[in-house]
Amino acid sequence: MRRPHLPAWLPLDPYILALLGTVGLAALCPARGTAATVAGGASTAAVALLFFLYGARLSTREALDGLRHWRLHLTVLACTFLLFPLLGLAARALVPGVLTPPLYSGLLFLCLVPSTVQSSIAFTSIARGNVPAAICAGSFSSLAGILLTPLLAAGLLGNDAGGFSPDSALKIVLQLLLPFLLGQFLRRWVGGFLARHRPVLGYVDRGSILLVVYAAFSAGMAAGIWHQVSVLRLGALVAVEAVLLAVMLLVTWYGAGRMGFGREDRIAIQFAGSKKSLAAGLPMASVLFGPQASLAVLPLMLFHQMQLMVCAVLARRRAGDPRDPEPAADRVAEVSPTPQQPTGQAR
Repeated sequence: MRRPHLPAWLPLDPYILALLGTVGLAALCPARGTAATVAGGASTAAVALLFFLYGARLSTREALDGLRHWRLHLTVLACTFLLFPLLGLAARALVPGVLTPPLYSGLLFLCLVPSTVQSSIAFTSIARGNVPAAICAGSFSSLAGILLTPLLAAGLLGNDAGGFSPDSALKIVLQLLLPFLLGQFLRRWVGGFLARHRPVLGYVDRGSILLVVYAAFSAGMAAGIWHQVSVLRLGALVAVEAVLLAVMLLVTWYGAGRMGFGREDRIAIQFAGSKKSLAAGLPMASVLFGPQASLAVLPLMLFHQMQLMVCAVLARRRAGDPRDPEPAADRVAEVSPTPQQPTGQAR
């Protein structure tokens, strides 16, 4: 039996459909009482498993080798953890006229999460950009985000993200940092197994995130949080995020050009520097926001689908651009793994 395919004119990520279905399930059948306790415990375990797998998959040697292209990686990190947060802070002027305070907190959190890995690599490959640089840039961003995202959220979101209390710090260490470091430590023994079973583990990744989403939105339903959001406010949020994505795409492309990067490097910077990771952001939100995580992750879910649709079109157009006459002088020289095409994984 052939798998159904979405029309080419509708580049909707199938995984987003699964996420929306999970939100619908939480709205119709939220976990309550004992079921909510079980779902919350399973969600906590799923977050730890996700970050263990992230640590076990990240090749430390590839990341260190990529330091030779330090200007590109610093540019991507600056876009992800400096320019994005500044734009998020500027959006504070839209409260309460355009965005409600909870939606703004979610928008600001979106600006703090790390860049994607899988889709940045795939779109860079489609556009005939510097794929090795995109691999390293995505890896660096994910690694830095484990520390920077919680710290930035504690400093910029304050009480909305649980504050910077000993309890929240302990949660971050136990659920995010410790599993990641354990994965890095065990990589030499489990790395081969993970590489051989990558497709199966992809389902584990996505299933864990769906569980996190169900637990978060169930808690939101129990707290009556959806009464705070109207269709008009959601439309305003989508418009604000469209402007945010457009600004980042323009700045990463033309800014990289002004900095002297070649075409292939500019493509890697644009796709790695303008994206946000749903896979990393959802688990972090569940740790940082607790019962308020349902509204906190809504802007990230919307932005994730928007960036996939826009960048899919942009990558195809970039593929037709003329190549640089000479390779960029500071391009990464090492041979990196062949990138995979997008598989619906929310990264």
